[in-house]
Amino acid sequence: GEYMTGNTIREYLTVECPSLEYFDIIGSTNTHLKKRALESAPHKAVAVADAQTAGRGRMGRTFQSPKGKGLYLSVLLRPGLPAEMLMRATGMAAVAAAKAIETVSGAKVGIKWTNDLVLNGRKLCGILAETVMLGGDAALIIGVGINVHHEKSDFEGDVAEIATSLAAEGCPVERSRLAAALIEELYRLDDALGGTIEDYLEDYRSRCVTIGKEVRLLWTEGQERAFAEDIDEAFGLIVRHRNGETSAVKTGEVSVRGLYGYIE
Repeated sequence: GEYMTGNTIREYLTVECPSLEYFDIIGSTNTHLKKRALESAPHKAVAVADAQTAGRGRMGRTFQSPKGKGLYLSVLLRPGLPAEMLMRATGMAAVAAAKAIETVSGAKVGIKWTNDLVLNGRKLCGILAETVMLGGDAALIIGVGINVHHEKSDFEGDVAEIATSLAAEGCPVERSRLAAALIEELYRLDDALGGTIEDYLEDYRSRCVTIGKEVRLLWTEGQERAFAEDIDEAFGLIVRHRNGETSAVKTGEVSVRGLYGYIE
């Protein structure tokens, strides 16, 4: 991958970033910012890494982060809002990352509920939003891992079957430019968090590849099949069950028919 440092990212930034830490290699940018949050790192502090040795995904999974291939970036937000208002940040972060990727690469990126970004039916990006209580205040750490320069051989194990990168899909970008666009979109998310998020919901729904598909609810007995109908105001997935009833799924993993190899 091309050369990336804190300085090359700053060259593209059009907003003020109070703290931008760059690492050639780190365990995890999210874990680092959690620690820094307790040491009074400022609102909007950013950590970026060229490689992670302990990248984390949702549900305790690992996130493959090889050197020079991807963009691994986390931001610390201290919005001064109640913790329950921060729940909406996960869905909003998917929109923010999709917009940043689109701005820089032109790639039309979809969202698999809740917050995988997909390109041409394969996983392009993983997002992990975590809240940390600091005294009485809730802080938010949003981590984004984007596959930028990976070739097929860079993905290991099961990931090789489902993952892709911007370069592999014919949309090569410079990581520093993508990092700057992502920081700006995450700051925009911060501005919107406490107010109306209608435009984020609209954007999410228009990108969501899960809507209109049969899904398996992986945490249920026998991986119940249902039909994904819509996204509610809190980014929950509204599914219609076999018995005709609908419910809103707030958390959990769903497998989407026609995506990541689920075809039966």
